[in-house]
Amino acid sequence: MPISFVTKTMAAMLSVAVLAAAGTGTALAQDKGKNVTEDQILRALAPEKKPLTRGLSVGPQQTVDPVAAAAENKFVQKIRGRSTRSLSISEREEIATLVKDKPKIDLEINFDFNSADISAKSMPSVQALGRALTNADLKGSTFIVAGHTDAAGGDAYNQDLSERRADAIKRYLVEKHGINGADLVTVGYGESKLKDPNQPLADANRRVQVVNMENKATASNAAK
Repeated sequence: MPISFVTKTMAAMLSVAVLAAAGTGTALAQDKGKNVTEDQILRALAPEKKPLTRGLSVGPQQTVDPVAAAAENKFVQKIRGRSTRSLSISEREEIATLVKDKPKIDLEINFDFNSADISAKSMPSVQALGRALTNADLKGSTFIVAGHTDAAGGDAYNQDLSERRADAIKRYLVEKHGINGADLVTVGYGESKLKDPNQPLADANRRVQVVNMENKATASNAAK
């Protein structure tokens, strides 16, 4: 049965979350209806300090394989500055794999009706994100901004919506906070990676994922 216009517009109205990825794989959840602070974002996105090793990490000690780190850095440099729609399916999947163990935070960000315009009530959280990303502790890292939707609507519609909303976050951060656009890589996943697959229409699935890709100290050492 074809998806109705009402279903599609309802999907466009629903809120999304901004998610950045953490080394522990856990997220600092935002209290529903409340805006997060710059300090909360900074603490959640701060990369874990990991020593370099020439072998794989073993046991509880988490270390960085310099070969893997170099390969990851090469891929990140490849996708920096690319437009959202230019990424291939394989590149999107590689990004999804790389972000699993990165620093993260969940931010509730609402958009205006049937659009990618950030709502006024969500602006404080987006502003806090902008201030955090320009803080000396995070400034200069590469961040993935990945859009996700729930399962309402068709695949093409959701893919487009996820890309538009990721682009909206990037545009605001560049224009209002002076963040280098090349430091923000946008990607859309539509409904293909539901956070809660058991509830495909749940609020948790409507989100934008912001991932801190680079521990600047580690990346610098790995490049030597």
